[in-house]
Amino acid sequence: MTTPACPACTLDDVLSHSDHWECATCGHEWPKPVVEESETARVVKDAHGNVLAEGDSITVIKDLKLGGSQVLKAGSKAKGIRLVDGDHEIACKIDGVALALKACFVKKA
Repeated sequence: MTTPACPACTLDDVLSHSDHWECATCGHEWPKPVVEESETARVVKDAHGNVLAEGDSITVIKDLKLGGSQVLKAGSKAKGIRLVDGDHEIACKIDGVALALKACFVKKA
């Protein structure tokens, strides 16, 4: 954070305190701007609106094409999921194959 100039006398001789600034020349004090956390905890919900958490078990609710002629059948289960950032919120393994799935195609088991 850069030190601002005093709003009263416009000099740069400013002292920084934990919650406010103080001008060493004129003694003027003013509060520091409040920095709010822009990151909120991400909530991932399954197709039925249940909140998913790290380590949950899930079940696929519809057949999903994986590419080529491979299909992930409805009812396939995964244990110990991981929640990741991006378009596909869930990282898991089903039948030994690592997959990234969208939460709208699964339900909490």
